[in-house]
Amino acid sequence: MIKFDKLWKTMESKGVTTYRLRERCGLDRKTIRRLKENDNIETKTLNKICAALDCKLEDIAEYIPE
Repeated sequence: MIKFDKLWKTMESKGVTTYRLRERCGLDRKTIRRLKENDNIETKTLNKICAALDCKLEDIAEYIPE
C-alpha cells in the first residue's frame, strides 16, 4: 500500500496548508480527500505536489507492505 502520511509532515515543515497546496497545484478537494485516504493518485499529480513543495517523492509517499 502506498501511504501519504509523509506528505502532511512535509507540508507542515514547509508551512504549507492544504489550501495553499490546492492553489499551487490546481488540485480539487476530491484529490486532497483521496490523499488523506491513501487512495490511488495519478503520477502527474504526485509530480505537481513534489514541484510545489520542492521535495522528492519519498518525502511525500512511502510503500508499506500489506
